Formats: sequence, C-alpha cells, structure tokens
Amino acid sequence: MDRASKKWLNFRTLVLFVLFLLLFVALVSRAFQLQILSAKYLQTLARKQHTKVLLLQPERGVIFDRNGEKLAASLMASSVFVDPSKINDPQGTAEKISHLLNIDKKTVLEKLARDKNFCWLARKVAPAVAEAVRKTNIPGIVVVKEPKRFYPNGTLAGHLLGFVGLDDTGLEGVEIGYEEYLKGSPVKLVVAQDAKRKKIYVHTDPSPTAQAAEGDSANLILTIDSRIQHVAETQLREAVQAKGAKGGVAIVMDTRTGEILAMANEMGFDPNNFSSSRTGEGKNKAITDCFDPGSTFKPFTVAGALEEGVVSEMDRINCENGNYRVANRVIHEAKRHRYGMLTVHDVIKYSSNIGTAKIAEKLGKDKFYEYISKFGFGLKTGIDLPGESAGLLRPAERWTRVDATTIAFGQGVSVTPIQLITALSAIANDGVMMKPFVVRAIVDKKGAIIRAYRPTVVRRVISSSTAKRMAMMMKDVVGAEDGTGKNARIADMEVAGKTGTAQKFDFERHVYSSQKVRTSFVGFFPADNPQLAIMVMLDEPQRDKWGGVAAAPVFKNIGEQILTCFRTPMRENLLPLPKEELNQTGLQLVTTGAMVLKTASLSAEAAESVMPDFRNMTIRDAMKKARQRGIELKIKGSGWATSQEPAPGTPIGDYALCSVSFAN
Repeated sequence: MDRASKKWLNFRTLVLFVLFLLLFVALVSRAFQLQILSAKYLQTLARKQHTKVLLLQPERGVIFDRNGEKLAASLMASSVFVDPSKINDPQGTAEKISHLLNIDKKTVLEKLARDKNFCWLARKVAPAVAEAVRKTNIPGIVVVKEPKRFYPNGTLAGHLLGFVGLDDTGLEGVEIGYEEYLKGSPVKLVVAQDAKRKKIYVHTDPSPTAQAAEGDSANLILTIDSRIQHVAETQLREAVQAKGAKGGVAIVMDTRTGEILAMANEMGFDPNNFSSSRTGEGKNKAITDCFDPGSTFKPFTVAGALEEGVVSEMDRINCENGNYRVANRVIHEAKRHRYGMLTVHDVIKYSSNIGTAKIAEKLGKDKFYEYISKFGFGLKTGIDLPGESAGLLRPAERWTRVDATTIAFGQGVSVTPIQLITALSAIANDGVMMKPFVVRAIVDKKGAIIRAYRPTVVRRVISSSTAKRMAMMMKDVVGAEDGTGKNARIADMEVAGKTGTAQKFDFERHVYSSQKVRTSFVGFFPADNPQLAIMVMLDEPQRDKWGGVAAAPVFKNIGEQILTCFRTPMRENLLPLPKEELNQTGLQLVTTGAMVLKTASLSAEAAESVMPDFRNMTIRDAMKKARQRGIELKIKGSGWATSQEPAPGTPIGDYALCSVSFAN
C-alpha cells in the first residue's frame, strides 16, 4: 500500500471514529435528557395517557341527636361511568345501557360521543342495576362505589338537617352549615391500562395518615332530642290538618341554655327524596320566614315598661270601651271586646290591644324601640343554621304615632319563630338572653371531642325582678279561668304563656286581611322555675282562627307528651348543661367544654356498680345498655320504658335480671 492510500485509510478511520463518537455523545445526551432532565415531565405525560385519577367523596360524618340516635348517615352506593374513547359500538352500547339504567338512549349517545375519557352515566343506582351493568362486560363501562346520604327517620327533623347533592355536598340545613366538618378528604380511584390495552381499575384508600388528617370527616352531636322532635312534628301535623292550615312551626327550647330540643315545620320534608320536592319545600321556615307576631309581642312591650318603672302591675289603664283613636286610625280590641279600666296585669291576661298601646305610649317610642331591640327583634339570633332572617323592625325615627301604638301589640313588626322563642326564653331565664344553637359537639370517628359548644349569654335584657313579675302575669294568662290561654294548661304543671292572632298583610290591596291570619302561642314551664319554652304557630287556619283556640292546645299536647316521656325530673332527663352561677357582670356562664356532654347522673365509677336507669329508652336502646352491663332484660309492652324493677341505683351485684315495662 502506497503512502497516499495509507493516509486516506487513516483519514477515513478518523472520520468514522469522530462520527461514532459524536453519535455516542448524542445518544448519551438524549438518554440523559429523557431519563434525567425530562423524566418528571414524561412520567406525567405517560400517566395522563395510561391512567386517570377520579376523586370520589368518602363517607360524610354521621349526625346524631343528643341521645346518640342517628339522624343522618352514609351508605355506599354504586355509580356508573364511561370512557367514550373505548366504546367501539356506540349504538349497541347505548341500547343496552339506556335500558338497564332507565335513561333516554339519546342522552347516552350524546355522552358516548363526547371527546373525553370520562363521563358519568348514572349516580348512586340500586345494587341490582349495578350488578346488571357489570354483567354486560362492556369495555369502557365501569361501576364504582361512592357514598349515598341516608336519613333513617325520613321526614324527622328534615328541614333542620337539610340534604346533600349528588356530589355529597351539603345544600341546606345542618348539612351545609357544618360542611367543613362533615365532608372528608376525597378518595382516589386510579384507572390504568396494561400493555394489552386491557383496563385495570385500582381503588386506592386513604392512608392512615390521610385518614387522621385535618380534612377527614367528623360526626355531629345535635341538641335535638329525636323523641321530642317526633312529638312536636306529630302534634303540629295533626293541628295543621284539623284546622285546615297551610302549614305551621313548632320549636322547643331549653330556656337556660339556648339548646333547641325540637324544631318542626309542617308540611314535612323528606331529605331522602329532595330531588322530587317542590322548590322551597326544604326551607326551614322556623328561621327564614317572618310574620307579624300579634299579641305574643305584648309581653315584651310590658316588660320594657315595667323595667323602666313607668307602670306597675296594679296600675289601671283606661281601655276606652274598645275604641281608641290614634291620629287617623281607630284601634279596636280583638273579638270586639269593650274593656273599660284594666290593670296592667289584666291587660296581659285579657290581651288588650288598647291597654298595651297606652303602655307603649307611657314608655315612649325611643325606649320602646330600645327594649324590643334588646329582646332581639330586628336582629339575627345567630343560631348555627344557614339562611336565618333578621325579621323587620324599622328604626324608631321612622315611626309615626300610629306605628308606635300598633307595634306594641305586634302589628307592623315582623319576627321569625326563632326570634320569638329566644326572646320569650329571656323572660323565662331571669331576664338573660341565651344564644340558640343546634350542635352540642363535633367529635371524631372514635368519639373524641374536636369541638364542644357551650351555652352563650347574649345579654341581660331585663332585671331578674322584672322577669319574675312578667312570668307571674303570663301565668294567669293560662291559669285563670278567664285567661286567653287556658287551653294551654298542662295537668299538675304551672304554665306561663301568651296567645297571639295576627292578620296577614295583603300586598295586593295594601291592607291587613280580615280572613287570612296566623295564630300562635308561646309559653314556658314550670312557671316558677322555667326549663322549657315552646312556640307554636299555625299559618292561615281555616277553622278556629284564634291563638288561644288553635295554637294553645298544640302547646298543651306537646308539653304533656314531653312530661310523659320524661317521668323523672326533667333536669336530669333532658340533659341540659348544669346551670352555674353567673359571674359578677351577670353576662357570662361559668362552665367548661366538658359539661356539654355531661349527664346529671351518678359518677362513672359508681354507675358501673348499680342498676342503670332504663326509663325513657326505646326497647332497642334498653337492650343495648343491658348487654353492655351483662344484665338480662325482661320486656313488657312496647314504646318507651316507663318503669323498671329493680329500681335504678340498686346494687347490680345482687340482680342479674331487670323487668322493664314499656308504653306508647
């Protein structure tokens, strides 16, 4: 080989080496870029191509009543979704699926034609339907589990509880008010595809750490007693039907703590079937709707006048023989009564419009406005439920002389039922107003308290002396033979109360209707040591259009059944907070969060060694407690436990058997 050929060979070898080196460097660089620099991006891209993450809501927290009865819980239900990109035969698939899911075939085809890899076909279907869909084995059609809200008692407390939507988000009532606690962190459903393009569906449960995270769902314990709620709803429903009313409201409240024990709306509402309900049917009218209170407003007018010392119980008021002209209006008495001279005490007992109007005139409009504002009218109570209305109370500077007199007897002012019972409870509670509330505590899944809600004093409205004087006058409204509220009497119980009948305003004619009224009764008992307040309102009764005839008997029936349910002292059985001494300001209760769930019973250590109290329990609850304590239970009758042998507190070591009688 000559020298030139040898040089050419060396040059070619060098070029090939350089090219190989460059190719090697390029390959290494590309590999470095793909595996190191772009790894994260490519992994994300691959996941998007081969997997889809679907966020499913976990079970919402359980809502209990104050006694541990479930009012709202969640069940796992099946839902069906489709990946339209995997459907090879849209027409055939739509034919099968629309028939199984009982939905329109055209709707299914529209969903299958969408340019996406996920679309819901049906949510929370029946188990049989879900199983039928699974058996079709259609690629791209998937059945998954997600929680479905369930209200085991149907309409019981439906308006208060509210309801949730298909995405398990609260939409009304407690469900939306405590959404941040009830709704937990989403659970991931990963949809993957293997090398043979076969779908693999992997459901990833939250880790123990995630379950314990702050976003996990919690349970609620309400102030509501489901037994009292049932009584209130039943009696209200019967009254609405008997009187031909459009509807009604009943509230039961612990006057000392502000706890709402029952809140009933009629007509009823079943949150299990909210989608088929009429618009607005789930609205809680006890906190949203306003009405002229009529004569139930008179105690607040008189309380302000007593507090200011402008009148006393025995002062005599000229009631003008039933006709009293104020500016361009003549004020009359209800039922055209013609009263002459009445004491302030009798103005309340007989419910005199003219007498109350004259008492308000003595008080003066500025002071009058001050007191009814202190009683909470024109302001929201702050109850822990969404949608509360503030009612309507115009500023005193906008009142005419006629306004000042008519507002005195509850016309020209609008209040909500929750405002009315909260104001009444201030009179019952020695003049101290408590903030109403419906949630006692938020607890985690193990029952540990996350947050406890204590009774909250709003303000002192009137002195203890004035409150007691008002209670005595209101006691005669019910107790006296000629009192307007005698139909609210409860056997062996002193009741203080006030009747009310208010004409509804006709917005078309701009006058108060003579035909359409709301009748009401508010009261509390025992009159000398108030514990419970009850408010009843019937909307447009067609028969018996007076509060003392239509609403007062409902109060009586609710009160009597509560006392029948709780035969032992109410203070122990209603489980209110122990009432502590007020501090020196008189505006704050001395209490601790632990008291919220404390019962007024024996200590835990002592309770284990004695026979438990089965009274007022259902058969199920009594049997559960007996099993926990190793006691054999002998059951007689049905309903709620009324008596037992041996008695509560008997040493348990001497008895392995307890006979319990039940009655409806």
